[in-house]
Amino acid sequence: MKLKLAFLLATALVAVPSLSLAQQKGGVINVATIGEPPTLDPMASTADLVGIVTQHIFETLYTFDKGWKVTPLLAESLPEISADGKTYTIKLRTGIKFHDGSDMTSEDVIASLGRWTKTASRGKQAAGFIETLAATGPDAVTIKLKQPYAPLVSLLAFNNSAAIIIPAEKQAEPMTEFVGTGPYMLKERKADQYIQLARFDGYKPRSGASDGYGGARHQYLDEIRFVPVPDPNTRVEAAVSGQYDYVDSIPVESFDKIKSSSASAPVLLKPFGYPVFVFNTKEGLASKLELRKAVTQALSMEDMLAAAFGSKDFYALDGAFYPANYGWHSETGVEGNYNVANPEAAAEVLKAAGYNGEPLRILTSRQYEFHYKMAQVAAEYLKLAGFKVDMQVVDWATLTQRRTDPKLWDIYITHSPFLPEPALIGALSTSSPGWWDTPARKAAVDAFTSEADEAKRVKLWANVQKTIYDELPLIKIGDFNAVAAKSKKLEGVEPAPWPYFWNASITK
Repeated sequence: MKLKLAFLLATALVAVPSLSLAQQKGGVINVATIGEPPTLDPMASTADLVGIVTQHIFETLYTFDKGWKVTPLLAESLPEISADGKTYTIKLRTGIKFHDGSDMTSEDVIASLGRWTKTASRGKQAAGFIETLAATGPDAVTIKLKQPYAPLVSLLAFNNSAAIIIPAEKQAEPMTEFVGTGPYMLKERKADQYIQLARFDGYKPRSGASDGYGGARHQYLDEIRFVPVPDPNTRVEAAVSGQYDYVDSIPVESFDKIKSSSASAPVLLKPFGYPVFVFNTKEGLASKLELRKAVTQALSMEDMLAAAFGSKDFYALDGAFYPANYGWHSETGVEGNYNVANPEAAAEVLKAAGYNGEPLRILTSRQYEFHYKMAQVAAEYLKLAGFKVDMQVVDWATLTQRRTDPKLWDIYITHSPFLPEPALIGALSTSSPGWWDTPARKAAVDAFTSEADEAKRVKLWANVQKTIYDELPLIKIGDFNAVAAKSKKLEGVEPAPWPYFWNASITK
């Protein structure tokens, strides 16, 4: 799916140049994150924080290049796909070693993909289409599908709920040994203090230039340390002082403060993605469509975005799931269902639905400060509509654990970058927290994912978006730009939704 040139120039993952005089091997960088990841098993979580850390330890068969096209990583090349679209033959790179010194073979790949289809929400999403997984030689695997499934390779490339390749004998659930093929390996983890990664000297990078998440991955650094810094204001001050080499997820109102710092510079991703309110469609208040309609009618997306991001330089009021400069863009379903801001009308819907004052449980975290600010504004509009609101503010790790239990919440707040393939959107998986699983969802999503023709898929995606607005498994709040900060001594780190440091170096 092609993006307009202006967007690519603004946000593309830029290829990193080869080793320069300034890029000397050695050194340690400290990366401030929004908190402690709930797990280091990327199959087991859709949390971006998990993907940011673990993409350095584990690798997938494919990944995305700077233009957001799928490119090989552990696979030798893109898959050979049969004429009927149901057989994928994947050749594997040879000479790849795991961190325990063993060689990667097709046996490891098949075992890992099997675990992925059972453990990962996106693996479960693909599992229903997979007929068999088989090793067809020491360096080749074959995936046979029951029917064509266009998003398969993008799902295999995604670092979120990721199809990582790990040794066949280390497939425990939950994961107990963190052994991958990545450029860095886990050295030590101290809960709430740091996650320490060390260079893996047995790493075999791809040949050629670096290319977004693809291409060659250079290991200039000796170590990468991820340090949880949950308080956003503390992250800002740490960036200003240069305490950390990279600081993730900084409140946008601090952009000018970082810009004036002598130690750090702001990193802007424009546009980054969109915040969403996800409904629990399985149990509780939000399982009733009329209640979900009342929530969406009550809310002012404009006021929530203004509270969260301040200046319009950092947000846009937009109900489409892709902006106008994406090929996936559609306005289908948006009109009349977005930014309604009518608590009085919502109150009538509530009354007709027989609402009798049960608490509407909203699960959020202050580690992403903009989530919390949106929740505060939403709560006031919902109270005007007649809802009794129970705001549950927890740390991000607790939120990602609690959202897996449908008995504990009605709405949780999260966000997503704009993804290169809409089928990667978490809510489209019936096993994703929210558990949207209706005949209309199945009809719309299956038609979209089984179509190979790109032009037809664009129209079918518009129908999926309409179904989302009809059934409201989640509501999009708007578009936003994300801000991070990096040391002026840090080289080789480009703006990316999941920042990576295998090409990073420290100037002397």
